[in-house]
Amino acid sequence: MGKKSKSSSGLGRSLIKDRFGSTKGRKLTADKSMLHTTELQDGYDWGRLNLQSVTEESSFQEFLATAELTGAEFQAEKLDIKFVNPKSNVGLLTKDEMNKAKDLHDKHKGELRIPRRPPWNANMSKEELDQNEKEYFLQWRKGLAKLQEDEGILLTPYEKNLEFWRQLWRVVEKSDVIVQIVDARNPLLFYCEDLEKYTKEVSPDKMNIVLVNKADFLTLEQRQAWADYFMSQNVKAVFYSAALASETPKESEPRGDEDQSKLNQLQDCVSNLEKEVEKTAQKLNEIIGALKLEFQNSSEILTKDQLMDLFKDIHKGPKVTEDITTIGLVGYPNVGKSSTINSLLSAKKVSVSATPGKTKHFQTLFLTKNLLLCDCPGLVMPKFVFTKAEMIINGILPIDQMRDHVPPVNLIATLIPKHVLEDKYGIMLPAPLEGEDPDRCPTSEELLNAYAYNRGFMTANGQPDNPRAARYILKDYMNGKLLYCHAPPNVVQREYHRWPERQKFRSLEKSAPPRQIRAIKTSRATTEDVDKLFFHGGSSTVHTKGKTVINGYGAANGSVQQLGDKPWKKINRHENKNKREKLRRVYAHLDQH
Repeated sequence: MGKKSKSSSGLGRSLIKDRFGSTKGRKLTADKSMLHTTELQDGYDWGRLNLQSVTEESSFQEFLATAELTGAEFQAEKLDIKFVNPKSNVGLLTKDEMNKAKDLHDKHKGELRIPRRPPWNANMSKEELDQNEKEYFLQWRKGLAKLQEDEGILLTPYEKNLEFWRQLWRVVEKSDVIVQIVDARNPLLFYCEDLEKYTKEVSPDKMNIVLVNKADFLTLEQRQAWADYFMSQNVKAVFYSAALASETPKESEPRGDEDQSKLNQLQDCVSNLEKEVEKTAQKLNEIIGALKLEFQNSSEILTKDQLMDLFKDIHKGPKVTEDITTIGLVGYPNVGKSSTINSLLSAKKVSVSATPGKTKHFQTLFLTKNLLLCDCPGLVMPKFVFTKAEMIINGILPIDQMRDHVPPVNLIATLIPKHVLEDKYGIMLPAPLEGEDPDRCPTSEELLNAYAYNRGFMTANGQPDNPRAARYILKDYMNGKLLYCHAPPNVVQREYHRWPERQKFRSLEKSAPPRQIRAIKTSRATTEDVDKLFFHGGSSTVHTKGKTVINGYGAANGSVQQLGDKPWKKINRHENKNKREKLRRVYAHLDQH
């Protein structure tokens, strides 16, 4: 018998590996648990969890997940087929489509909920608890699916793995204060209003705070606008920057005795700066005091010490754990939860990654003996969005796994002005074609062609590598190098975010090199291309019945070339001289006779 092929393991085993992954490489604790906190005893078997984030599923994967939640066999259930319009989330929306989508979002705002944990008690068996949670979770998913099918509303590809929601439930139950961390550039996209409602449903003694991270991207006026908006919505909000809090100033050392005078001057400057810092700290402490008493939203960016003081004293009611204030940190992937924890601990305790879903299970970390942080895995919660491209540029979906780079780059090209893109990357974008709007935004093809040629990203056949260029531009946007900040609903966008003037001016007569023009040329036909094709300089011929062919459009010199009975045969100008001589001799001989 021949050697058994590796592919003979069967379809079933392949499906299991694809869905649940391999168990190789998993690190377990002494009691076979994968969690940071092991002694929970809340009815779960925490040592056997499927901690793989699931936000997008194919139709087949969705069928398997539905069958698993219902506990039914494949042959006992009929698959509810859902037809998806492939053009529903491709490209950009028109103004009318955008307004229609906004009206639908406002109309169904109350139906956008997160799954609740069903009632349970210590007397329930593990099987009964598991079945109840699966039924509640399945009903929640059906409600969202019905909302999408009936109204055509686009939602974020929310987390479809029940294990992640179970950990959120546990974090809410264990914490005294739930802190939602949002991105300062677009806070409302990452803010979940229903999470605050669920927190109060679990216990009225719990508190909610919005931590606006990456606040260094905003100006003071922009932060004040968001502080006023959250206050108008009765939402407590503070501003923080994990990047600024993690920076450490570098100390300078004197290089020799001759620099002693300069050193003294520097020390005087440092002394004056310390006095100014002390005054500023006193002012900020007054702000913190106001936050503790009345909790008026302030536009100031808190330091890590001020944020820790706020966490210590903000909760005055009964606590879940006696004499310990537990702060639950919740948020979307890539909003900076892990970076915030690391800045508070002044050491790297939590792994940080730009890939959404890096943290796989909740962790508990003590800041002090009376202050405990509880980090929840990054959860993509259901949220109304307009296009899938919006989720990609905001880091909700991983850039490296995107299948179509054109819509998100098109969206960036509409948000960032043309002159800002040219100044940022040192490129020259082509002007609009004849008949087009001269003020239109550049297309993704124009932007990517110019960027790829400028960076040398070319394919094997000499064409710009647009997919590679798209990943760089999208990551620049996500990291804030291409900065666009969304305004609160009560503020006009063009007054909220003002763009700088053009920094690099170019002459109107200046054009790109011919080689670059050929490389970045778009696939659209121009009027010049049409004219060149129609009025080309090649010679044409007019054939007439008979023995003549007129060259060109009427033959400028009026010459007509005589051909034989077979005009398609080419005339040999160099006839055989021996043949002519033979014929001459024959005709001369006949004349003599």
